[in-house]
Amino acid sequence: QVQLVESGGGLVQPGGSLRLSCAASGFTLDYYAIGWFRQAPGKERERVSCISGSDGSTNYADSVKGRFTISRDTAKNTVYLQMNSLKPEDTAVYRCAAARYICAHSIYEYAYWGQGTQVNVSA
Repeated sequence: QVQLVESGGGLVQPGGSLRLSCAASGFTLDYYAIGWFRQAPGKERERVSCISGSDGSTNYADSVKGRFTISRDTAKNTVYLQMNSLKPEDTAVYRCAAARYICAHSIYEYAYWGQGTQVNVSA
């Protein structure tokens, strides 16, 4: 059974760092792209980053480029999101999701979703 479980969220001060984890089970990362999404109250869901299953290529939203890094550990079947230089506007619920092979733009291409982990950036 496919399952995604996020962890690593919490409360940090502006400028701080967090590393989110997305542990996958029931499938291999070689065949699925993993995207990180976030949603804050009153805002649209945003794809923060994604790593493809085919070749491990990555992409980032402009809002996080240069601050966040997505990576995967295929041996552990886990995808990470290293979040540095955090800003209050990064506050959101972060969810990971899986799509077949490629980093699709449409959220409807992501068939499996985790439950989310809360990230709060506040002084």
